[in-house]
Amino acid sequence: VAIDWRNGPDRIYFFFKDTRTFSRFNLGENSVEKHHPTPVSNHWGDFGKHVQDLRFGFNTSGVNWKHTNDGDIVWFFYHEGKTPMVCKYKQREDEVLFKKPVSETEWWPLVNYFDRIVGVMWDEKADIKHTFCVLLNDGRYFTYSPWLERLPQPKPLKNSMWNDLDKYKHRMITAVLNDHPAFNSFFYIFLTGGILLSTLMSEAWLTKYWQLVLAGPAILEIP
Repeated sequence: VAIDWRNGPDRIYFFFKDTRTFSRFNLGENSVEKHHPTPVSNHWGDFGKHVQDLRFGFNTSGVNWKHTNDGDIVWFFYHEGKTPMVCKYKQREDEVLFKKPVSETEWWPLVNYFDRIVGVMWDEKADIKHTFCVLLNDGRYFTYSPWLERLPQPKPLKNSMWNDLDKYKHRMITAVLNDHPAFNSFFYIFLTGGILLSTLMSEAWLTKYWQLVLAGPAILEIP
């Protein structure tokens, strides 16, 4: 599972559930932190014990839909038994703010698709702030904003702005947003077979070209 991090230097964290380890990829240096992967123990506060059940996660920043300034937040979505859960994690203080069933939070519309979600991308250029594009592993996607809190309406990738992703729909493992470049953001989709698929997020929101890049163990030289 890959998750973007915005407090301080921009990073991407990779969580390896089977080994209960994680790696920090420093975007500015285009390199993995020394001595990583490293055990999750003694990191991530009370959330660390749930890493093996992690499904997906993403970042939010600034003033939220409740009109409070949370700063940089990571939302970790995971299973506790059969219950879909979410952990709200404050990046600056490195602390867990709460852990709740997803159904009791503003993310309740995600519950029906919980086990099909590959990744969530924050579309910061959307008309409604905090609009997220949710990519599913069954050839569909949908958009959602906690400002509206209404049931999503999934659409097929085929013949949509995501059309080029359709042929990879059964190979997608995780996805993450990289907003480190000064003027561009990239959405990375990791596929089986060690393949990294990336797209440039332009003023048009989603451009019509894709790159296939072989991703080595260190995930080097990504755009």
